[in-house]
Amino acid sequence: MLRCLALPLVLLSLACATTPSSRWPAAAGTVENPALATLSVSLWDTLIEFQPLRAGYWGDADSLALLPDLSPEARATQQQRWENLRTQADAIKVAQLSEADATTLQMARRLIHEQLTWLELALGDWLLSPGGDLHTRLWNLAEDQPLVSAADVRALQTRWAAMPALVNQRRLNLLSGLEAGRVANHRSVSVVVEQLAALLAQPTEQWALAQVGDELPRARREGLRAALLPGLEGELRPALRALRDTLTDEVLPRARPDSMPGLVHLPGGARDYARLAELHTGLPLTPQKIHAIGRNEIARIRDEMLALGREVFHDEELLEMAQLQARIRNDPSLFFDTREQVEALAVDALARASVALEGWFGRRPVAGCDVVRIAPHEEAHSTIAYYRGPPADGSGPGRYFINTSEPSTRPRYDAEVLAFHEAIPGHHLQIAIAQELPGAPLFQRNTGTTAFVEGWALYTERLCDEMGLYSGDLDRLGMLSFDAWRASRLVVDTGLHAMGWSRDEAITYLGENTLLSANNVIVEVDRYIANPGQALGYKLGQLEILRLRSEARAALGERFAIERFHDVVLSAGAVTLQRLQERVRGWIAAEQAELSRPTPSGTW
Repeated sequence: MLRCLALPLVLLSLACATTPSSRWPAAAGTVENPALATLSVSLWDTLIEFQPLRAGYWGDADSLALLPDLSPEARATQQQRWENLRTQADAIKVAQLSEADATTLQMARRLIHEQLTWLELALGDWLLSPGGDLHTRLWNLAEDQPLVSAADVRALQTRWAAMPALVNQRRLNLLSGLEAGRVANHRSVSVVVEQLAALLAQPTEQWALAQVGDELPRARREGLRAALLPGLEGELRPALRALRDTLTDEVLPRARPDSMPGLVHLPGGARDYARLAELHTGLPLTPQKIHAIGRNEIARIRDEMLALGREVFHDEELLEMAQLQARIRNDPSLFFDTREQVEALAVDALARASVALEGWFGRRPVAGCDVVRIAPHEEAHSTIAYYRGPPADGSGPGRYFINTSEPSTRPRYDAEVLAFHEAIPGHHLQIAIAQELPGAPLFQRNTGTTAFVEGWALYTERLCDEMGLYSGDLDRLGMLSFDAWRASRLVVDTGLHAMGWSRDEAITYLGENTLLSANNVIVEVDRYIANPGQALGYKLGQLEILRLRSEARAALGERFAIERFHDVVLSAGAVTLQRLQERVRGWIAAEQAELSRPTPSGTW
């Protein structure tokens, strides 16, 4: 799973001398069309300006002192900016562009559409996420904020000082959501209240935000922490307390019951969910059609799981999912004993995957990938793992964050497939390759569609079976369980948000159709409730990549090369599924033309 008014400037670009400037010289890449080059720079600068947390992860030094502005005034400014960019994009004629520029324009239009949709839906006014709300994102900055120079220290102090105002904006927006008749479900609100209460119960000096600077000399570290404490204690703590009290006293009493957690129970919710489904998939599919695809996939994968389960457990009488679940969930030997074991297996899986890429991928990233434990303040309600890409400037590795809490509840049998999905050859390979694409503008290298990003990562889970990366049939059973998990998402997400399922119905369905442990089932369902539509991208993206691969293999026969197919898929960034189809079919046509070209005759 993949887990913020610029001043006008003038760009000195090799591609186009009239392109406006950015403090990122590569913002336009080598885009040929002048208007598109200008648009590419404006898109990147707009992302940097309005999403400083994301920009900080990308490596934008100026953004490290900033936090997002969640005020209604800032939202109106953003909307106007994105609408202006849409006007610029609509004025560019595709017929006048090279193939590479046409892909860039399509991605630009898609990015603008997505940003305007998020602003119009205003989900942040009422949604609450047990797996990582605003306080979690702020606490994570303690690990991600660089502290190398004096400028870094000043940026951290400025950013920390802005946190109370941001928390207050979040509180006011939740009250606005209440006035508009929009509120989260009871479970989501109550878990966030519990998390805030736990933070407030800690002494301020023990907060992760107060424990920064381990890399600094002792005197500077102690001086920084002493300087931060008054603001954390006197301003951030009261802001968090006010947020907790608002959630407890005003939001929780009006929270929707967990029997009605989906968008369909809100005014206009069915329409909003249809927009979110399109946003994350880019496909013209109704929720009902997506639901049916999920059920069909579950039936197919269930048969695979039972057949492999009979081999793993040498039991021909194993004919029902409940039997397989009982065998695999109730055997302590199939679960980890320690946090160290969870981390060690992840490290080993990535090491083996890294050396197995040759022959399967022509293009491979320069950036490495580190395994990192999810922090204590986040792990209890976090998903099992997630990935964060390298900085956009190439200054560091990607990071595979693994949840090591409660190791005895974490299965060994799905640890390999999890690592392959989140890192290599899944998210890390795709995202790092995109960031290193020569000539692509920066917005194209660092953004993309959910269905491509998550569809690729899911596609690689079965690819790793072809590559011989799974240690045994038990690990392959974990692979099938994960495939069933993503198919179940199509059923559960649409069930919750389009068909009115209760939280308990969703938990039951996910529990009955996968081999996920009980705690992961609960965390996942709460995630789908809090992030409507995002879960649809995985399976639908995977199915499209598999379909295009079959189409290419059938068309090219012996000329089909898997590494060439993968390079075509990954060589333009996280494009829409429609654009991916066009690119793969263009490659097929080029290969067929090369095959049919007559061999020049020799001369005497």
